[in-house]
Amino acid sequence: MTGALFSPMGKPDPDVPAAEFKLNITKALGDQLQERLASLRRAPLTPPTVAAIEPLAGVYELWHGDKRVYVGKATASKGLNQRLSEHLRKLSGRRYIDLAEFTFMCLYVEEDLDAAAPEKLLIKRYRNTSGCPWNNNGFGNKDPGRNRDSSRVKENHFDARYPIDTDREVTDLGSSSWNVLDTLLAAKEKLPFLLRFPTDKTDKAAAKRLQAANITTLPNGPITFRRLMSHVIDALPEGWQATALPGYAIIYQEVKDYDSALTIWRKRSGMVVEEEIKTVYAPAAAIKDSGEDD
Repeated sequence: MTGALFSPMGKPDPDVPAAEFKLNITKALGDQLQERLASLRRAPLTPPTVAAIEPLAGVYELWHGDKRVYVGKATASKGLNQRLSEHLRKLSGRRYIDLAEFTFMCLYVEEDLDAAAPEKLLIKRYRNTSGCPWNNNGFGNKDPGRNRDSSRVKENHFDARYPIDTDREVTDLGSSSWNVLDTLLAAKEKLPFLLRFPTDKTDKAAAKRLQAANITTLPNGPITFRRLMSHVIDALPEGWQATALPGYAIIYQEVKDYDSALTIWRKRSGMVVEEEIKTVYAPAAAIKDSGEDD
């Protein structure tokens, strides 16, 4: 757009009656989000406070002490309370984490603004200040899948810095004879980290073998994940293995070493052997966080 009566954007001219104006909607949205969040008081990341949050779409910040560590979003299908509950559950099953040090704040955001990716606007704004380091260390990532089990975990990954706690207790699994598959399904619902094993959806033949094996006795009351794995492997024939990796645990019919394993449970000569592994990590490198997808 040119002409004697036109003043280009950024070059005001008092001698012309017309000028170009461009509305930067994303900047305006980012400004308002940041200002509104800054006006809030952080709340402790606990079950009661998270339960009080409405199941609506929005954005949120996780803080560790006085440091913002993660910025995320919630959609209408998985509201803020559910997203925060997932983070609370995940953090509760990690070593070197004190939940009392974590707080959060959040904003309910109209679903129509989801396309503007409000969480990315905030991440971009914080990049040059205090930042949000867990958005780039794999904290929000889900199950990487069977094909990635053998990959070395990067030493700067969230799972390397805060590995799963294999001494975490599981409760209410029952005390009578259970088949292994049912026991694992019950444990999966209660554990604060992923436990993957063959199911009817992924490997029917292997799932039937798990269902055919029985754990004679499970103790009344809580049992640590470590002890539970010993019971599971003891109930299975030799050739099955439980492996605790930095971010999750797996059980498959295999005898395999994993570079990034923490602990491996196997049966040898009829006895369960629990082996602590010297974990090998990959060098630090950029990590893509894919945890904001439903």
